[in-house]
Order: sequence, then structure tokens, then C-alpha cells
Amino acid sequence: MAHAVPLPPKTLVITCGALARELLEAKRLNHLDHLDITCLPAIWHNRPEKIPEGVRGKIRKARGKYDRILCLYGDCGTGGMLDAVLKEEGVERIEGDHCYAFYSKPGEFDALMEEEIGTFFLTDYLVRHFDRLIIQGLGLDRHPQLMSTYFGHYKRVVYISQIPDAALERKARKAAERLGLNFEMRVTGLGGLETFVTGKGRTHSANELFARN
Repeated sequence: MAHAVPLPPKTLVITCGALARELLEAKRLNHLDHLDITCLPAIWHNRPEKIPEGVRGKIRKARGKYDRILCLYGDCGTGGMLDAVLKEEGVERIEGDHCYAFYSKPGEFDALMEEEIGTFFLTDYLVRHFDRLIIQGLGLDRHPQLMSTYFGHYKRVVYISQIPDAALERKARKAAERLGLNFEMRVTGLGGLETFVTGKGRTHSANELFARN
């Protein structure tokens, strides 16, 4: 008699809008049909005090509708406030303080910083929106004299590429040139993001946390 294959737990991932495209790619590549995604505005990186309660609201709205809830966020400048909320709510967060760390292999980001502390990092998302987020966001379009104030101590741009694209690479090179910095590119793929949502190789078990959801 054939045994029914158990369905994977219905899972919600709460994430930053800056990671939505890559998360959708991980879902497609790994056939994660049981996984739903909900996003908070990427612009909240400029107002990190909004993130913890924004995540809490998403968790409480989803409570009882999902078997598991995951948080795909770095600390993102919340000063530990996000982790405090997640501990209260019993929800697991991906390891890493920011997306540069969890896209890279374990220890790779730290090694890059030790190699050259004056490193400015770009991801696919930041490359796509470089003018809006960096040039306009820092006011460099209106006050170009501030370029040396913001970037005078940087030595290089390291483009951490998730989904290799020749057009994005060209844009990243132009961004480095515009900032007056040397350019390097490291192809990481989806890295720890993919590991986290598939549950393969996750370093911290969340079974006890999920039991409280």
C-alpha cells in the first residue's frame, strides 16, 4: 500500500522589498510552492525604527494561517530591536546583520572587510536602483561636492552578484567609476538566502520557535 507523501509545512517569509526578486527566484528554482512571501518597504532602511513593529504586524496578521513563519531580514540598523521582537513572537531570522553577509558564504564578508576595510558593497538591487538610492538618496545629484565627504575613505566597490547579468555588471562598473573607486565583482548566487528558505543546512533549528507559532 502506497504511503502518502507528507506536504511541506505552509510557510510565510516576511522580508524586505529589496530582497523580493531574489526570494522569488529561490522559490522558483527550488519549487517551493508551499512558501508565500510578504514584503515591507525597502525604503524603511532609511527609517529602521519602523522595521521591528512592521514585522510584528505581519507576524500577527499571519498567525494561525501558516505552519511556519520566517523572517528574511538583517538587523538593518534596528540595534537589536528586530531580534527582540522576533524572540517575543517566536519567529526565526536568517543569520547575518545585513544582506551582504547572508548572500556571501559564512565568513566571506568578514574576510572581504579584513582584506580592505574601505569597501563599499553593491547587490543586484542596489545596482538596479543606484541613482535613486545612492546618488539621489545622498543628495549627490544636488550637491556633488559631498562625494568626497561620503566616499573619500573608501578604496573599492565590491559588487556581490546574485543573478549574473551582463547589463547589471556594466551598470555596477559605471557606478564604481562614478564614485571614483576600484571595482571588483564576486558572484555569490542566492547564498544563505536560498539555504534559509529551503531549510537545507540551516545552522539554528527553529523547531521550538515554530511550535509556538
